[in-house]
Amino acid sequence: MEDGIKKLAIIIQYTGGKMEGVLTGLIGLVYVLYLINFVIKHKIKKDKTKEVTHLIKTGARAYLHSQYTLVLVFVVIVTAILWLTSGWGIALAFASGSLLSAISGYIGMEVATSANGRTAEAASDSVKKALRIAFSAGSVMGLTVVSLGLIGLSIVYMYLSSHLGVNAALQSIIGFGFGASAMALFARVGGGIYTKAADVGADLVGKVEKGIPEDDPRNPAVIADNVGDNVGDVAGMGADLFESYVDSIISAMILAFVGFGVEGIPIPIRIASIGLIASIIGTQLVHTKGARIKDLLWGLRRGFIAAILIVVVISFLLFDQSTAIAVTIGCLTGLIIGFSTEYYTSPNYPSTKFVAKAAKDGAGINVIAGLSVGMKSTIIPVIIIVIALVLATKVAGVYGVALAAVGMLSTLGVTLASDAYGPVADNAGGIAKMAGLGTRTRKRTDVLDALGNTTAAVGKGFAIGSAALTSLALITVFIQNTGLNVSEFSLGDPFVVSGIILGAMMPFAFSSSIIKSVGKTAEKIVEEVRRQFKRKSILKGKGKPDYERCVRIASTHAVKEMIYPGALAILVPIIVGFVLGVKSLAGLLIGATSTGFLMAVFMANAGGTWDNAKKMIEKGLFGGPGSEAHKSAVIGDTVGDPLKDSSGPSLNILIKLMSIVALVIIRFIV
Repeated sequence: MEDGIKKLAIIIQYTGGKMEGVLTGLIGLVYVLYLINFVIKHKIKKDKTKEVTHLIKTGARAYLHSQYTLVLVFVVIVTAILWLTSGWGIALAFASGSLLSAISGYIGMEVATSANGRTAEAASDSVKKALRIAFSAGSVMGLTVVSLGLIGLSIVYMYLSSHLGVNAALQSIIGFGFGASAMALFARVGGGIYTKAADVGADLVGKVEKGIPEDDPRNPAVIADNVGDNVGDVAGMGADLFESYVDSIISAMILAFVGFGVEGIPIPIRIASIGLIASIIGTQLVHTKGARIKDLLWGLRRGFIAAILIVVVISFLLFDQSTAIAVTIGCLTGLIIGFSTEYYTSPNYPSTKFVAKAAKDGAGINVIAGLSVGMKSTIIPVIIIVIALVLATKVAGVYGVALAAVGMLSTLGVTLASDAYGPVADNAGGIAKMAGLGTRTRKRTDVLDALGNTTAAVGKGFAIGSAALTSLALITVFIQNTGLNVSEFSLGDPFVVSGIILGAMMPFAFSSSIIKSVGKTAEKIVEEVRRQFKRKSILKGKGKPDYERCVRIASTHAVKEMIYPGALAILVPIIVGFVLGVKSLAGLLIGATSTGFLMAVFMANAGGTWDNAKKMIEKGLFGGPGSEAHKSAVIGDTVGDPLKDSSGPSLNILIKLMSIVALVIIRFIV
């Protein structure tokens, strides 16, 4: 009994006397259950809607089961290696991070696939009702990620600190971030390959060769395309931001301990807890009175702007001025990068109109225009990140960078909800078409889908910006852990320069591998769709396509193709660290973060611009559907698909994972 009381006292001491992370995380999960109930209580009435929804859900489950089976083997092996080389603490943290990331992705995917058909049928009644269901499904993904992240990180830290002490516990919870990063890598890369291979395969044969509309039930790849939206843009995005979320908190906890001792450790968790409650409030403020894009967009914006304001105000009330300012810098950084992304990808602004108009002169001109816009779009995010980095360091030192990252991600619950809403709306449109729900319903889902394209683009910008800040915070922790002075990393040192050059190369090698994988998998799907179209009855609408065969092809190849880029991201930092040393490893992280951030912004925005340019033409501009401009725009969109949804988002994980791997192995190098 006495020993138990002592252990409890130690836990209370190490958590600052509070369990904010666990308690607020539980509140978040209770709200998630409420949202799930809200979604599923809307019953699907039409048999055809049920059939299509079942096909999508079954395909998504089958893919995640295949992916998780392979990843489980990896997790078990790495857990054993960490236990033998670094101790049980970091091994436990690694397994916990991997498991919770996987659970978050699975829950998000399950609810999203359940909401697709319900959103489609709700659109028969009103846009407002459909928006509420789709956004509630997206909110499940967002709030599950932050709730499980907070609960898992808090419990693992408390348990380790009570058994190993504070310092050892802080070094061990790096393993939690490593587990989240590893899971995110496979989820994002595999899901990205799946979704874009299916999308490209369906478009090239269906739209370009046969001239049939998007989401036409005659296309054998249409179900695989819809499955891909869920496994790539819901489960994959969730795992990506779960990683950023916990990595930012971990880095801030370590730097807080270095600067302020035990008393500073709970601050990042407290900020994240405030953000979770603010996100719940923000999701409740999302609604619309009108059915125009502007009305819907403002309905979503109201939610995350309110959440940011709540976090900023409470930060100034609870924390010292430097902490509150650093948190505010992070919040504003995310907001500005999101608006910058919207400016370059939304059809409401000049850039996308410029790319759409260029399609009139052929596919080559359309591609050139998109590349130009994508490259130009890197300017604002880079300037904003530089300003945030300088200001955060000025007000709170290197700890300020980590606080800014935590601040930026504190409202992830509502930000990710806005992003995960997009694939649900997109799938609802496809189901409305395949289930024959009528022209009026399809027009309403098209409005929701157009909104989803904008929120998805903004979400990608936010994810990239948060990855950059998180990576910079992790690099700061890495330099602290090496025990070396920053001045020792001289540009005159060949080992430092070699590391920077190797790091700058990594995003190119990594992206090349993923784009190639998308192409190879898409080629297999194109062959299968062409084979099935040889049956004239399918194109005449009298025969039923074999949807499941395309789903199997996409699933099998995506799981197989994700192995090489995953190995590249994990092994290169290990090889550089042990062969060239700690200075080269530091250079590697700096080089990879610099070019990785730029490439991710460029790819996401170029791809988003091509996609929305195509949709502008499909609405009747510059010749409309079936015109030469439309065919050119489809080719541009095909080029952009693997950039914006496969390699681009995966670069977020590459730069964070390399930093985490470096932190894990540094004890063996220094």
